[in-house]
Amino acid sequence: MTTTGLIALCLLGTSQAHAQDGRMTLGAVAGTTGAGADLAWRFSERLGVSARYTGGLDWNTDYRTDDVDYDGDVNLAASKLTLDYYPFASGFFLSAGLMLPDIDADVVGRPRNGSYAFNGRTYDAELLGTLHGKATLVDGVQPYAGLGWRQAHRSGFGVFAEIGVIPTDPDVSLRTSEGFEDMDNPLSAQLRQEIRQEEQRLEDEANEWPIYPVAVVGVSYTF
Repeated sequence: MTTTGLIALCLLGTSQAHAQDGRMTLGAVAGTTGAGADLAWRFSERLGVSARYTGGLDWNTDYRTDDVDYDGDVNLAASKLTLDYYPFASGFFLSAGLMLPDIDADVVGRPRNGSYAFNGRTYDAELLGTLHGKATLVDGVQPYAGLGWRQAHRSGFGVFAEIGVIPTDPDVSLRTSEGFEDMDNPLSAQLRQEIRQEEQRLEDEANEWPIYPVAVVGVSYTF
């Protein structure tokens, strides 16, 4: 083989090796945190970084405790930044990093038979008004771990799928629309205590789900 041919062969091999690295993949995804976009940069055969944002997933639900019936408007959104490891140099990857979720619900407590009952004590709904609150399942930066498939090892269209988990950190706040619990009388002080206990009951029930499942699917294109 001539020197020119050898150089050309080396250049071709180098070009093909680089074609396996530095690939960008853009995906449209939807799942348990809403719908959005996923962007990944696979800077080597086995390593890459990715970022994703999903949101816009809202729905109405109802919930019942021993004392109050609740209507809730649930809102979900999340963004994440992770390091991705491709152990087989294919599309399968393991992912670890940080997620910024915002999963909460605006809740309204409805009286039963014209009254609220807390711990066996009854309060007239006309006096208290409506019970309003916010229930947050998780908010703020949380660690994330997952696994999935991304068509990042070759150019063109492909499918995208990922499952993972984040820890939850429930928080619940409640108050009455008439602000009766803020008034300066013994009954108001008792009501404040009852409402704090109701908040704690709701948080304890939410803590039965220590992790939130993250699952998304979609389509992608690798450049």
